[in-house]
Amino acid sequence: MGKGMFLCSCVWLAGCTTGPDFMSPALPATGSYTRDTLATGDDQHFTSGADIPADWWTVYHSPALDRLVRQALAKNPGLDAAQAAVRVAMENVKAQSGAFYPSVTAGLSASRNQNSTVLSPSLTSATLLYDLYQAQLSVNWSPDIWGGNKRQVEALQAAADSQRFQLQAARVALVTNLVEAVIVDAMLRGQIAASNAVIADEQQILAIEQRQQAVGQIAGADVATQELALAQARQSLPPLQKQLAEQDDLIAALTGVLPSEAESETMELSSLTLPGDLPLSLPSKLVAQRADVRSAEENLHMASAGIGVAVANQLPNFTLSANTGSVATQLGQIFSPGNNFWNVGAGVASTLFDAGTLAHRAQAARDTYDEAAAQYRGTVIAAFQNVADALHAIATDGDGLKAASAAEAAAARSLAIARRQQELGQTSSLGLLTAEQADQQARLAVIQAQANRLTDTALLYQALGGGWWNQLPDVNEADVAKP
Repeated sequence: MGKGMFLCSCVWLAGCTTGPDFMSPALPATGSYTRDTLATGDDQHFTSGADIPADWWTVYHSPALDRLVRQALAKNPGLDAAQAAVRVAMENVKAQSGAFYPSVTAGLSASRNQNSTVLSPSLTSATLLYDLYQAQLSVNWSPDIWGGNKRQVEALQAAADSQRFQLQAARVALVTNLVEAVIVDAMLRGQIAASNAVIADEQQILAIEQRQQAVGQIAGADVATQELALAQARQSLPPLQKQLAEQDDLIAALTGVLPSEAESETMELSSLTLPGDLPLSLPSKLVAQRADVRSAEENLHMASAGIGVAVANQLPNFTLSANTGSVATQLGQIFSPGNNFWNVGAGVASTLFDAGTLAHRAQAARDTYDEAAAQYRGTVIAAFQNVADALHAIATDGDGLKAASAAEAAAARSLAIARRQQELGQTSSLGLLTAEQADQQARLAVIQAQANRLTDTALLYQALGGGWWNQLPDVNEADVAKP
């Protein structure tokens, strides 16, 4: 009866696990991303509930962009570091899992010894000088009675899962940053081309005015004003060229090569197609699709398991041990009968007084959970904010481009009129200069508005998760749960 009760008690204790069992937080109770229903222009519209492809950047239909993205995914050192971090985290899980099993060690030692003549001899004989050979096998085990090691493995597994999701978030961010960099690069090239066109126009006007001055049709002040306009147009070019060079260097870094080794890719805004159909995931799916939210959830899971670890450390610790071996003064007799020894033992240890150290650590673990819960809520709110911002941007980008195009057309007409009036002597040089500056700014604004539409589309794909769950097994962690 006593043995049966003992075995039942062991089984019951082995099934104990201290601390709370983790449950995923409830999904946000909302059915929309914005307070108001947003409408897009005629050339873009949202498809509610549509899935996001892993290679979403191909919606721009740019082979050059596709090559750059695939190169970045293959060579970017940041991704290599994130992948290594995942491997480290998994090895830590496996290492901690070994604590569920007994540790077995074996040893073989040899020594040359001499006894003191004033002490009792170490051997049964009175030999003072002797050799000693010993072979020993030891087994030690600390049963996970309170589930502390189980919680520790759970915490490390959650940390590994968090690291995997961080890897996915890094991939999505890398692709988005590269797409945005390529769009900015193309925008700068367009603005440089527009500036060069303005400079060419200004040079042509200056040549006309110089001829007019030579025949006495206009005064020297008019020519000086036009020379100022040409100088100002040329002054706007170097900053754009500097930004373009820096953007090329950024693209090289994102693709994992040195700036001097980067292949030349001349991108134009006209080579990038504005996607017409834009996926819009349901709000109920966003939490599962955002890798940063999933990572924050695993951090919360890790903190929850940490409470169990802290509580288990406050409870008694049980150990079992066994040793066996053989000892001899001659190596050939080490396994002879009569030379063997063995012992078995069990122990229990419990902290009686530690000035509240373990209790405070347990409370610190609970506070860590509260911190992780607040960080998780903040990450979820930020995720919904990202989507809302992208939707607002896309909803207004079309109107912005229309306004910029209308302003460009009006500025072009105003400049044409000013030039005609200037030729007829009906307007001042200052009026012509103002019209020229307005025309230049309008040209640049149209290019900026076109780039904004392309960039905000990319930011929407990123805000919705980037489609990492649709990646093929050869580029994705197969054991990361899909949304």
